[in-house]
Amino acid sequence: MSTEAEKTARAVGSTAVGGARRREQHGWYFYDFACSVYSTSVLTVFLGPYLTSVAKTAADAEGFVHPLGIPVRAGSVFAYAVSLSVVVAILVMPLAGAAADRSGRKKPLLAVAAYTGAIATTGMFFLDGDRYLLGAFLLIVANASLSVSMVLYNAYLPQIAGPEERDAVSSRGWAFGYTAGAFVLVLNLILYSGHDSFGISEAAAVRICLASAGVWWGAFTLVPLRRLRDRRVERADGAGAVGAGWRQLVATLRDMRRHPLTLSFLLAYLVYNDGVQTVISQASIFGSEELGLDQTTLITAVLIVQVLAVAGALGMGRMARTYGAKNTILGSLAVWALILAAGYFLPAGAPVWFFLLAAAIGTVLGGSQALSRSLFSHLVPQGKEAEYFSAYEMSDRGLSWLGPLVFGLAYQLTGSYRDAIISLVVFFLLGFFLLARVPVRQAVAAAGNAVPDRI
Repeated sequence: MSTEAEKTARAVGSTAVGGARRREQHGWYFYDFACSVYSTSVLTVFLGPYLTSVAKTAADAEGFVHPLGIPVRAGSVFAYAVSLSVVVAILVMPLAGAAADRSGRKKPLLAVAAYTGAIATTGMFFLDGDRYLLGAFLLIVANASLSVSMVLYNAYLPQIAGPEERDAVSSRGWAFGYTAGAFVLVLNLILYSGHDSFGISEAAAVRICLASAGVWWGAFTLVPLRRLRDRRVERADGAGAVGAGWRQLVATLRDMRRHPLTLSFLLAYLVYNDGVQTVISQASIFGSEELGLDQTTLITAVLIVQVLAVAGALGMGRMARTYGAKNTILGSLAVWALILAAGYFLPAGAPVWFFLLAAAIGTVLGGSQALSRSLFSHLVPQGKEAEYFSAYEMSDRGLSWLGPLVFGLAYQLTGSYRDAIISLVVFFLLGFFLLARVPVRQAVAAAGNAVPDRI
């Protein structure tokens, strides 16, 4: 009887633990649901063309603005601001990751980063007239805050999901994000297209869409803050947070040298993700300025991306269970290269072709990102999740400065965004080659983690 009682107690305990873990996973999904609206509505659709128009209002007769006395083409302001936000993120992300691992308190840091970004995004409502510097400043703050928050958010993945379920959990997180992005874009499209019937100007409609993304971000961040829990860690070193953070960063870099295969994956990811992030941040500028497409067409195209990215993230998650995450990512990179090669020849003023390209991007976008995150989670030594994910996030958003910078310089020098498109194909092909050389099963074992049956 005592044996049966013990079995029953273990079963009940296991069920309770499983229920608590699922509750955390559901809460974790909701941060993607909260912040992805910024990436979609603000960074991908509205802010690029709108900030460019504001900068052009402030420009001189030759089309240049002069921040700090430096002549900059108005059409390059957005791309340069994105690149500068990356520099800020690089300085802050490793400190946030190290501080989280030292204290075990990721949630308060996540709250600070998330609400800093949400407030900056909401403040974009006041971006009008010739206030391009205000727009650039708010973009830098919001983008850097997003990157910092994602370090902390991603670091929960190894703690809330076992090795065999991480591909699925990560893919569901991306699916939640793309679902939110698609839903809010539908509302944006209704408001923007019918702004006259709502009694507001086109510029006011854009500003409302920008600000509403910040409100959404802040509101739904409450869900993960309620459901996620911190794991306390004991640290012998009681040094101050800032000094300890820098020392921990140095220690992390040294520690990563002991895991060269993890570093090899990060290098591959850095390269191909630079192409992904450039497509995301510069698509609206390319469509409006180079292809001559109107804002309604751009919103519709991104909505197509969002809807198909949900199916793509879930579908590629299932493919990974059969073919492994690495092979599935490699397949997506080959598709990315073909998409961008076709995009180089995309005719101007042709919405149908732009929609077809958007559909192809949506099919591979979510899956390639979700599986990269889950694959990296297997390569992180236990107890160092936030530190290592800070390096990952630097690759994800923090070091994705080269693509936007190339686009900005290309326009600065040639006046054409199309000239930089073909360079992105190189990022995907080189990333494919580097990832193909990483022995992931050996890398997982070298990190001290259990090797899944299929990876």
